[in-house]
Amino acid sequence: MSASPCYVLIMRSRSFPALCAAFLAAAVGLEAQQSGVEVAQALQKKYDSIRDFSADFVQTSNSGVLKRKMTERGTVVIKKPGKMRWEYRKPPEEKLAVSDGVKTYLYMPLDKQVHVTTLPTGDAAPTPLLFLAGKGDLLRDFTPSVVAAPPELASGTLALKLTPKTPQAEYEWLIIGMEPGTFTLRGLVWADTQGGTNSVVFERFKENIRPADSLFEFKVPNGVQILGDAAR
Repeated sequence: MSASPCYVLIMRSRSFPALCAAFLAAAVGLEAQQSGVEVAQALQKKYDSIRDFSADFVQTSNSGVLKRKMTERGTVVIKKPGKMRWEYRKPPEEKLAVSDGVKTYLYMPLDKQVHVTTLPTGDAAPTPLLFLAGKGDLLRDFTPSVVAAPPELASGTLALKLTPKTPQAEYEWLIIGMEPGTFTLRGLVWADTQGGTNSVVFERFKENIRPADSLFEFKVPNGVQILGDAAR
């Protein structure tokens, strides 16, 4: 089975375009007049105050090469610094991606495999991972601009496009969509370097829920093949 787009973004050391929090502090009318820099500054300030969050998600991948569309659903919990749990439900395939802040694990029950990757640290960490862990800087790492919300996001969404200042191997740009007024994260849309587009749309987004650290621990089941760093 092929790995999911979220797994690729979580596991590969060059990108995780999943800057998973976005909020602003202005009325809807003023939001439209704000520059990309102003929105990015407000977003950074708000995200720095968020310790963790959970949500239901719908992930869609439109392959630029194969011209194929795939939709997956599940739940996600993220806790700083760098702890993540993505649970994918059927269809098309049940799987689990977990990061304990040091290593990431993608468990594919149907294949009886777990892919293990060590997260990069310090200067070697990619910009999105740094931001997710509370160490990134939007204005330092991206050129921001306010754009029209893409069709993957609900109408009326406030959209901030982030173009990386340093070219990335896995994506060209990322759009963060927010709900005006409450500034709750609605979703992410990004373009990969193969001509495809991907999106993760959130529902029932909750912040600062204080999830237990045990959620981000993974024990390899018996009889499962281990691939990646742990297999070397």
